[in-house]
Amino acid sequence: MVTMVRVPLRPRLDLAHGGRWTSLSGGGREWLWTRPDPARGTVAPGAGFVDAGGLEECLPTVRGLPDHGDVWSRPWSADGRVRAGGFELLRRVTEEAGAVVAEYRLLADPGYTFVWAAHALLDVGEDARLVAPAGTVTRVFPEAAPMLGRPWPAGAPYLEGSWPSPLGLPLDRLGPADGTMAGAVLRCAAVRVADGPDVLGLRVEAPPGVPVSTALWRNLGGFPAGAPYRSVGVEPMLGAVFDLAEAGPGDAAVVPASGEVTWRLVLAAERMSDG
Repeated sequence: MVTMVRVPLRPRLDLAHGGRWTSLSGGGREWLWTRPDPARGTVAPGAGFVDAGGLEECLPTVRGLPDHGDVWSRPWSADGRVRAGGFELLRRVTEEAGAVVAEYRLLADPGYTFVWAAHALLDVGEDARLVAPAGTVTRVFPEAAPMLGRPWPAGAPYLEGSWPSPLGLPLDRLGPADGTMAGAVLRCAAVRVADGPDVLGLRVEAPPGVPVSTALWRNLGGFPAGAPYRSVGVEPMLGAVFDLAEAGPGDAAVVPASGEVTWRLVLAAERMSDG
C-alpha cells in the first residue's frame, strides 16, 4: 500500500537581497528553481525585475509598477523587516511539524490597497501537475491568447474558466517546453504540486474578508522573446489580479482601521512510500 510521508523542509533566505528565498529543500530534493543572473545582486529600488528564480516577495503588486513590487529590490533588516512607500512589512519564518511557516504583518494607513504574492519558481519535471479543487474559478490572462485559437476580447484584462482546463487549456499540466506561456489566478487558497513521488503543498491563510488566491506562471519556453526558457511559478497570493492597477472590487487586500493586515504562508512536502 502506498502512503504519503511528511518530508521536513528547510528554507534559506537572503535578507540583503529583497528577503529572497534561495532554497526550499528536504529529503534530498530542492524545490526552488534558480537561474544565475549577476544583475540580481546589484538591483536598486525601482529597477526592472531580474528573474533569478527562488521565491521573491512581491508587494504591493506583481505586474505593473513597481515591477514585481517594491520589496524584492530592497535590503531587509536582520529581524525580517522592510519599509517601502507607504507601508512596512514584517516576516517571521519558522518550522511547524516539518512544514515551513512564514507569518506576515503589514502596517500601513487604513485604506491602503495592495496585492502580495510569494513568487515561487519551482524546480519540477515535465510530468509535474498542479492540483487544485476541480471547478475552481480561474482567471486566464492575455499572454495565453495564442493558445486559445480565437481572438482575445478587446480590452478584457482576463477571461474566466474552471480548473483544471480553464477555457479548454490544460493548465494543470506543467509540461515540457513547447513555446507557450500563460498566467492564471486560481481563486483558491491551497494547491499541491505533484512531481513524481513528491508533493509540495502551498497554502495561504488570511483573515475573513481578505481575498486569497494562487497565481500560476506557466512559462514553457514562451518567455522572454529572443532567449526563452522554461520556468514554472506557483504563487500563493492576497488578491486576485497580477497588476494592482487592474484590481476591481474585492480583487486586492485593503488595510482596515487597525492599520495592519496579517497572514501566513504554509509550505509542506510529502513523499510516496510503499507500506
